Amino acid sequence: MGQFLAVTFTGADDAEAALKSIRSVEHAGKLGLEDTAVVRKDAEGKVTFHNEASTGTETGAVIGAVLGGLLFFVFPVGAVVGAVAGGAVGRAAAPGIDGAFVKEVGEGLPAGGSALFLQLKTNDPGPVKGILGQYHGKVYQTTYDDDVEQEIDQSMR
Repeated sequence: MGQFLAVTFTGADDAEAALKSIRSVEHAGKLGLEDTAVVRKDAEGKVTFHNEASTGTETGAVIGAVLGGLLFFVFPVGAVVGAVAGGAVGRAAAPGIDGAFVKEVGEGLPAGGSALFLQLKTNDPGPVKGILGQYHGKVYQTTYDDDVEQEIDQSMR
């Protein structure tokens, strides 16, 4: 089972920049992500959210679309219904990042701040710690042990 990590930043673009760096390491095969979300709070206090679909939702939608396609001959809307139902099943099986928690953190950000949420596939904090060390942020919440949380937090100082 993987780990969850939420990090807040004082800059509006910091969370997005950190996610881009993390995605590049993921594409190199050194890190696995199940779900991510980025929240920004602009200078006027408006909060915007960017939540990518979790792996469970994507997998469920694909399986549902295939099963729905098989039923297409019986029911003309089978593929669409199957994809929607499969996505719901996949989301329930692998719920990813809690949207209510993301919203709560976003509302609590200072004006001009941002937050990054990561649902990781592995327990190894090394790649994430190395990447986040390039940015100035603060660990908001994590499922890592206290000592690992402190290491990640200190790397961003």
